[in-house]
Amino acid sequence: MKILVPIKRVVDYNVKIRVKSDNSGIDIANVKMSINPFDEIAIEEAVRLKEAGKASEIIAVTIGPEKSQEQIRTAMAIGADRGILVKTNAPIDLGGVEPLAVAKTLKAIADKENPDLIIMGKQSIDDDSNQTGQMLAALLGWAQGTFASELEINDGSLQVTREIDGGLETLELKTPAIITTDLRLNDPRYAKLPDIMKAKKKPLEIIEPSDLGVDYTPRLEIVSVNEPPTRSAGIKVESVDALIDTLKNEAKVI
Repeated sequence: MKILVPIKRVVDYNVKIRVKSDNSGIDIANVKMSINPFDEIAIEEAVRLKEAGKASEIIAVTIGPEKSQEQIRTAMAIGADRGILVKTNAPIDLGGVEPLAVAKTLKAIADKENPDLIIMGKQSIDDDSNQTGQMLAALLGWAQGTFASELEINDGSLQVTREIDGGLETLELKTPAIITTDLRLNDPRYAKLPDIMKAKKKPLEIIEPSDLGVDYTPRLEIVSVNEPPTRSAGIKVESVDALIDTLKNEAKVI
């Protein structure tokens, strides 16, 4: 089984986001970048499947600038066998390469690589669109299991437990299929130094969007990006009666 794992270069989740002074977007100058956390879960799941003898090859793919090779090398240090970078100087965050363009790019790569399974994060932490996996499934005409918290592979079929409002839902899917990962699917491992050194020798293919026939021209325009308003301080009341009166007449929540 061949597994394709799309990953995204994002601002590290430990970094406090800064908005540009002209409110045109997020300031990423001199900011630590890393693999989107949901995509790390996808890589980990693919590697576990390979370690269990249920996968033969893992391909990590990303869209972004030259520096995105760092994230692919990290994925290969975790266990991916090779990488593909679709090189573009277009922004990959808000107002940049949009989910539909990403889905079209991944479809073109899937048509070329013929994977049996695509495992990807349910969303990226920069724009939180939660659209790419579903769009890709529609473009390919493949079965999909979103928000997966558990994955089992049997002969030619997948059993996916997914989190829904109020409980869990279990699906059985035929391959090829697309899985989007939730936080509770696994705990990603840290790459060890020997694996990091080995990853430098693994093959990494760099291609252009034009090679895939995909246009990255944005369909949406970001008007303004602003930080959330500062939360006002709370107040103290002297009694339960005063609290009820405040909630009713000032906050108007009861």
